[in-house]
Amino acid sequence: MKLILLSTALVLVTAVAAFAQSASSSSASAPTVNSSPAPAVSAIPAASSINANSSPTELARAALAAQGGDKFKNLKNVWLVGTVDLYAPNSAQSIPGKFSLVTAGPKMRLDVDASPAFKFKQIYDGQQSYSSIPGVQMPPADRFGLVVLTKFDQTGYTVTALADKKKLRGFRITDSEGNSTDFYIDASTGRVMQYLVPYNGYTFGIENSKFKEFEGVLVPVNYTQRLEMPQGAFFAEYHVKDVKLNQQLGDDVFVIQ
Repeated sequence: MKLILLSTALVLVTAVAAFAQSASSSSASAPTVNSSPAPAVSAIPAASSINANSSPTELARAALAAQGGDKFKNLKNVWLVGTVDLYAPNSAQSIPGKFSLVTAGPKMRLDVDASPAFKFKQIYDGQQSYSSIPGVQMPPADRFGLVVLTKFDQTGYTVTALADKKKLRGFRITDSEGNSTDFYIDASTGRVMQYLVPYNGYTFGIENSKFKEFEGVLVPVNYTQRLEMPQGAFFAEYHVKDVKLNQQLGDDVFVIQ
């Protein structure tokens, strides 16, 4: 069970570090947010064209454009709320639960409620972390996953080529400290369909299957996460039910108690 929770916590951080959501009555227990009606959805401009000769930097630029470009780069915070099904190795029976994840820059809070099996809370306030399970730590939410697309052209970041996966084009973004994320994008749309994050000796894999656009930002709303362990592969299937961007967050969101 603790291994399932470890995969849930760290994979959520890396997979949706750029996203978060306002809690609803059907969500896991989470802090308050001063919510307002969502603005009308605006269309994301078409991503740059991709061809067989596109460089890794051009692929990264196309992926950023597909995510929403400047609107994605300028996100202040995001809150995701939804359901999750957790699978242990070699098991067809899932453990169903609800999750709430809020991120704002390097700050992050995750609440998972899979009662009666377990409840789980993890917070990173930008300087220190807290986990309701001792020993479970997380990387800063701004160093892995989709959020690094916003930094690929900054000093200290490098973009290198990866072998393609069938129809998916691949590239890697690495920062000056050696943190890296491997991206695989749809060659026709530039959308990130898969990415891999190595952390603490493990590799977390994310595969997106459905997207929706919110305020000009592309958000994965159905995705599967995989964690390879000596005992086998753990899976988590996420279904996002509610998305709000750039909310006025309550003072208690990232308080470690």
